[in-house]
Amino acid sequence: MDWQILLYVAAIVAAIGFLILCVALAMTLNSLKNTLKEVSGTVAGLENQLQGVTLETTNLLHKTNELAEDIQVKSEKLNGVVDAVKGVGNSVTDLNSTVRSITSRVGVQVEQNEEKIAQVVQWGNVFMGIREKWNERKIYEAQTNATQTPVPGQKKLPHNGQY
Repeated sequence: MDWQILLYVAAIVAAIGFLILCVALAMTLNSLKNTLKEVSGTVAGLENQLQGVTLETTNLLHKTNELAEDIQVKSEKLNGVVDAVKGVGNSVTDLNSTVRSITSRVGVQVEQNEEKIAQVVQWGNVFMGIREKWNERKIYEAQTNATQTPVPGQKKLPHNGQY
């Protein structure tokens, strides 16, 4: 009977070990269940946040596309302005070239006609002198006529223009 008792004791020990194993397994599974619930809640929160981020990202993408189109349109307009400014620059360069050419031609003509210009200046000085003398003579005649008022009833003598 020894064997039987030993067998019963072994069976009871095995049953107790199995019971402890089952209780430990139940506690582990219960803990795992709680952990999975928390993970599920976290995942649900992340999913909601991800949807919000996705919506915001979509809106940001639309705004970025609109901004890119606006920049493209403005860039095309700016290209027109740059071309116009470049054209103005080219026109100014052409104008400068033309002015330089005319200036050099005028300089050459002045050098070639220096003597004629000197003569014109001399004739101009002579003309100015004559004009000045003419004005002085008019002033003298006006003063002379004003100082020689005839007496009433007296006749004026004719003169031949000599003084």
